[in-house]
Amino acid sequence: MSLYLGLDSSTQSLTAVVIEIDGDRRRLVFETTLGFDGALPEYGTRHGVLPHPDPAVGVSPPLMWCDALDLMMGRVACSGIDVGAIAAISGSAQQHGSVYLNASAEAVLASLDARTPLVDQLRSTFSRETGPIWMDSTTTDECKEITAGVGSELLLARRTGSRAFERFTGPQIRKFFKCSPSAYENTDRIHLVSSFLASVLAGRHAPVEPGDASGMNLMDLGARNWWPQALEATAPELLRRLPAIVKPWSPVGTLAPYWQIRYGFPAAPVIAWTGDNPSTLIGAGLAEEGRIAISLGTSDTVFGPMSEPRVDDSGTGHVFGAPTGAYMGLTCFQNGSLARERVREDHALTWSEFSQALASTPAGNGGRIMLPWFSPEITPPVSAAGVHRYGQAACGASDVRAVVEGQMLSMALHSRWMVSRVETIRATGGAAINREILQVMADVFGARVFQMPVGNSAALGAALRAAHAHMLAQNGSTGWADVIAGLAEPLAHSRVDPDPDQHSLYRDMVSVYAACEAHALGRGPDPRQWLERFRYRDL
Repeated sequence: MSLYLGLDSSTQSLTAVVIEIDGDRRRLVFETTLGFDGALPEYGTRHGVLPHPDPAVGVSPPLMWCDALDLMMGRVACSGIDVGAIAAISGSAQQHGSVYLNASAEAVLASLDARTPLVDQLRSTFSRETGPIWMDSTTTDECKEITAGVGSELLLARRTGSRAFERFTGPQIRKFFKCSPSAYENTDRIHLVSSFLASVLAGRHAPVEPGDASGMNLMDLGARNWWPQALEATAPELLRRLPAIVKPWSPVGTLAPYWQIRYGFPAAPVIAWTGDNPSTLIGAGLAEEGRIAISLGTSDTVFGPMSEPRVDDSGTGHVFGAPTGAYMGLTCFQNGSLARERVREDHALTWSEFSQALASTPAGNGGRIMLPWFSPEITPPVSAAGVHRYGQAACGASDVRAVVEGQMLSMALHSRWMVSRVETIRATGGAAINREILQVMADVFGARVFQMPVGNSAALGAALRAAHAHMLAQNGSTGWADVIAGLAEPLAHSRVDPDPDQHSLYRDMVSVYAACEAHALGRGPDPRQWLERFRYRDL
């Protein structure tokens, strides 16, 4: 019997999942989540992010992630499970976030003292006290400069999997170099959040793997190595500051003595961490092409496996490396759970009342359409926050339906490059427990929707990746189907079927939504004629 620990450091929280694999027996034995704002209020974050008067700025304190990791490992150790049976550990973290360390970090990591809290030892190792995360959209100029440096937007997308995006790590590094040249000069290692936390566990600088490295605009997708032309366009002497890129199942070290002595963990191998999106791919059981998943989290994402990298020439989607060694396509929408929460709070609703409002309003919402850009949006690119409403005046209930329909219509519109027709969707993330939201999803896409048994799919994916790496080391070859069997399969009884009539309505509505979006972005005419036609389509 072996246990495998998976960790996921998301924008707002740190989650731990422990699975047991004993022959054909597979089960989840422990799951817990620690919210940053509530557990660590001294850092002053809101939803895991430091408040800033400029909504385009998104930064978080890396020291908070370390503090949370220390608390979480203590919580796992006190959970009652046999931590001595943990055979491997892996993790995932919010993609695109970066951490900047000075030259002292290497020695500090290697000599962590179990008698002293982690944060007290790491406090002096940062060359930059805050790290930009995926919510930051302040690097438009740097995106243009990197694009010009490599030759064209299309070339950058085809080589790295994405056009230059403000939140991606390459543009963020370039801005740091330009605005803080002395601090950049003092930076010895630039980590992603994933490789940083893996380093803290292993007590040494950890490498990155292709899934997270491909979210930087710096990695050559085909070669799975840093692309010299992109590095040169980003910042001087960048290569020596970046971790090496290794295969997704590579051990990066063993659990450091700090964790063994302080909490009683074994000297288990630490497997390379990845980004939350590639990890969720595995946690949702998507190891082979043919299905997609939609994650309803802080950001909403549509993603699925790809055997070959099909890059979105329109520039709205991404291709990342996958933990399987293949690829995954993904389209990300920044206004996910925070937009739903904003509507709920604006109308003073409980989540139960939110669901009731959604269930009590008709599909199509009487032609009321919302573009829920409560914060700058990733897809489509919107640099300035601003909610746009089209159609009749909204009330509380219609606003609830408008935000959910707006999100689902946008996902359907902007994921067409990945797959022409969707038959099955696996729903993950916190809002996936809401069946009223899943019904709208099913009706918009015209697809069956299943819930996953574990809501924290990224953490589950991390635990499964740890198991895969351990089995691979023991057996020489292990198929992903064998690893995920019994753990990353949808709940059969959770199936939500699309209503054919509602799907027909939404097929028309997605064109109306597209017209409203084009108008809001200054790319199309006033959509009132489309709205009026849609309102009276069945009369």
